[in-house]
Amino acid sequence: MCTARGGLGTVAASVGFGGEIKIWRLNKGAAAAEGGGGADKWGLDWEIAPAKNPGSGNAGGGDVWAVALSADEGYLACTTSDGRVHVWDVVGKERIQTYETGARGGGSFAMAVDLSMDGRLTASGHESGGVYVFNNDAGRMVYSLSGKSQNGWGVIDGRALLTWMRVGLSKPVRALAFSPGCKRLAAAGNAGIIALYDMEHGEHVGNLTTPSTRPAWITSLDWNDTGDYLISGSLDGKVKVWDVARGVCVATHSETEGALWSVKWLPKTERALVPGLGRGEMFAAAGASRSISFYREATGS
Repeated sequence: MCTARGGLGTVAASVGFGGEIKIWRLNKGAAAAEGGGGADKWGLDWEIAPAKNPGSGNAGGGDVWAVALSADEGYLACTTSDGRVHVWDVVGKERIQTYETGARGGGSFAMAVDLSMDGRLTASGHESGGVYVFNNDAGRMVYSLSGKSQNGWGVIDGRALLTWMRVGLSKPVRALAFSPGCKRLAAAGNAGIIALYDMEHGEHVGNLTTPSTRPAWITSLDWNDTGDYLISGSLDGKVKVWDVARGVCVATHSETEGALWSVKWLPKTERALVPGLGRGEMFAAAGASRSISFYREATGS
């Protein structure tokens, strides 16, 4: 399920294992109109039925896995098991673009997707470790960011180490996130590292990682409003806060022994979103524990 990063919070999209995509809309004052008090009410706006044959060109959702909404809540991107990326007009309720990452739907399983906040770029992450970036204005792929091995410098806990390393990712990519200014793309997954890419030139500019013999799969990424910090959630139940400029992990929280599926920065507010936490920047984590935990800023309090 997804909402728009930086959006109004009035549209959400969900996808089921059957491939159906549902678009939900917040109807303000709907509950009051129905005699149920003054609370707003979410309702199903429309649904994209799964295609019988994902490769047939059917306008349905196909074998969908991941979804993402644009910041203005006007566009929806979704990935499929055959490596395609579909872009939908949420208001017009029609598919406006399909991107291919392989010959006639023969691409690697597309496990993650994100839209830049300015709506200009769409990125997809794949089981093969490939990351592809598409220009929505031009309607074409602009970068293919596959991992490769080389002898080079890597940053581990703020120390530059000369090692044989992966430049980019070679294992399945499960999470993608454009920075707020759309200058960087973060990608992570089974490799247990976060790869950072420059979106002006399509270059790999660094990895965020901590020393570990068996790093946990990273399942979720999110940037804060300024793009200074990145948070990650992983299968070992840990939330990590990263200082991107310094290339270091500044806080680690062992939230649960179960997997974390989603971590998100919350909008800055002048009021306390949760009793006892006060004002300021916060983030939330949720996963297999079936609970949502809230943290204040980068201190983990």
